[in-house]
Amino acid sequence: MKTVQKISLGSTCPNGFPKSALAIISFMKPDYIPAARTVLEIEAQTLHHAARQLDESINLAVSLILGIRGKLIVTGVGKSGLIGAKIAATFASTGTPSFFLHPTEALHGDLGMIGGDDAVLAISYSGESEELSSILPHIKRFDIPLIGLTRSKQSTLGRYSDVHIPVRIEREACPLGIAPTSSTTLTLAMGDALAVCLMEARDFKKEDFASFHPGGSLGRQLFVKVGDLMRRDNLPVIPETTPLKDAVVTMSEGRLGAVMLTDDAGALSGLLTDGDLRRALMSGDFSIDAPASGYATARPKTVSESGMLASDALVLMEENKIQLLVVTDERRHILGVLHLHDLVEKGIA
Repeated sequence: MKTVQKISLGSTCPNGFPKSALAIISFMKPDYIPAARTVLEIEAQTLHHAARQLDESINLAVSLILGIRGKLIVTGVGKSGLIGAKIAATFASTGTPSFFLHPTEALHGDLGMIGGDDAVLAISYSGESEELSSILPHIKRFDIPLIGLTRSKQSTLGRYSDVHIPVRIEREACPLGIAPTSSTTLTLAMGDALAVCLMEARDFKKEDFASFHPGGSLGRQLFVKVGDLMRRDNLPVIPETTPLKDAVVTMSEGRLGAVMLTDDAGALSGLLTDGDLRRALMSGDFSIDAPASGYATARPKTVSESGMLASDALVLMEENKIQLLVVTDERRHILGVLHLHDLVEKGIA
């Protein structure tokens, strides 16, 4: 046990919390790290033991799910229900159509949500949850395949199950041995294991995952194209013969930190950046009246608008240590620009 320093009125706590409202606060701070470590170790041991005990039930469950033409309905009560809802969400986002159905709601009309082409994954550690047990006869009456995640094959859920996946633990991580801790962790991990097995069986790729997550970072990386983000209007473009002093004005107005130079045919011939300007100022023959092309980067990196992913453009920027890519057509005519800030703002970077 460690005594924490007294905090006087008007001072701030060492961890940055707001000032105390009491004149003097004095309290004892116990060390909870050993208890937390014990929980993690018990649950880790539970997962390791279960991994060694896996049997043919996993293959049977995966084959059953692959064989259905409908959805996989996940059901459970209490903590098992909460775990089940997460498992259903994982299935749904990894190529196995799935949703969670609460047994109580099923008893009051929602049982009709289960179709003849569906299968049910029922979760109950004891296998004797009253609400869940009440719907099992109805599931079997319609000849719906049932997978049971439960401790014992001899439990009510175990007996009704076509496939029984054992979920057994030596002890809960709760010091009272009561609160579902190790059991819920193992159940969740079993659900993840099934989902990953199904992903492998279906050759589910990250492009498929992104299709279900178009608003997520992966979806943005795999679907957002250069053409979706590039700037097209009011671009800072000048002829390559423009004096440097005028190029600086155009650069400032463009707010991109650069100005693009074109030749007589209108093709991109150079890119003058603020970095180029700083380096030019260090040159002994620097002249503000000289053509901007004398200080610009000749034939800068460009990309095509056609189909290129914004994430690939980002890789090109990082490899070449640049912040701006010019988008051109096959004749190097300028179509737009892609700035690193655009990628950051849209969550690509």
